Amino acid sequence: MSVTLRRAAAADILFIMRTERLEGYEALVGCWEETRHIAALEDSRYAYFVAVADGMPLGFAILRDWASPEHATLVERVAVGEPGRGIGTAMMRAVVDAAFTETDVHRLWICCFPDNLRARRSYEAIGFVAEGVTRSSAFFRGEHRDELVLSLLRPEWDAGRG
Repeated sequence: MSVTLRRAAAADILFIMRTERLEGYEALVGCWEETRHIAALEDSRYAYFVAVADGMPLGFAILRDWASPEHATLVERVAVGEPGRGIGTAMMRAVVDAAFTETDVHRLWICCFPDNLRARRSYEAIGFVAEGVTRSSAFFRGEHRDELVLSLLRPEWDAGRG
């Protein structure tokens, strides 16, 4: 699947909010209210991306600590409108490439719930390496949940490009 990545604009927030509220995502992705998205979109520490094919938005990614002085950026949230078609993996490849080409990031990291095997397989296919589980690190939908931490370092990304 070939996708194009572009920076999101305020007009994309409704698409982002609809996508993160799709059935089944409530237990995996989380969602923000419009005011929080607008504030984050206007905050230079965040980078919002929309994946597009044939002019249609397919998914989004939100990164936190974009171009941080610590050279570590978190992929805060990713979601696609039609999971299971390879769109998420294609979008994540583009997001990873954008982070490493547009910033001096050394460590790109992401978390997923340990039982979210589809997400884990996608991230590992791109080159992310599982580091371990942080116990009860996410307070999500009123409960404390474990998170699996995965990361991709610049030397690993560089080696994968050759």
